[in-house]
Amino acid sequence: MPALPEIVSKAWDDRNGPVVLTTVDADGAPNTIYASCVTKFSEDKLVVADNFFSKTRANIQAGGGGALLFITNEGKAYQVKGAIDYLTDGEIFDDMKSWNGDRPGVAAAVVNVEEVFAGAEKLL
Repeated sequence: MPALPEIVSKAWDDRNGPVVLTTVDADGAPNTIYASCVTKFSEDKLVVADNFFSKTRANIQAGGGGALLFITNEGKAYQVKGAIDYLTDGEIFDDMKSWNGDRPGVAAAVVNVEEVFAGAEKLL
């Protein structure tokens, strides 16, 4: 499975503010949200806690992929695209519950790394 390039993995640790998560519905209409409850579970999986998803949840459950965008403290933007798994149990879900605090944590939305961009430059 593809993994984050080293430069992007390091950039993730230096990100500033929430991430932007975009999913699409069955008709291809995008839905974009800010998400602050996020982590890098592994070099090939980024996790967003479903605390208050609605359209995003429906899009993921319908099998649509998505993109996660983040910016570093230096102002460099990175985008990760891939299939999104919606997990309500198991190791990744349990991990999300451990760092999500007292928020609902309905599920762990896992962005599987398939493509990675630094601005318009494709890194993976």
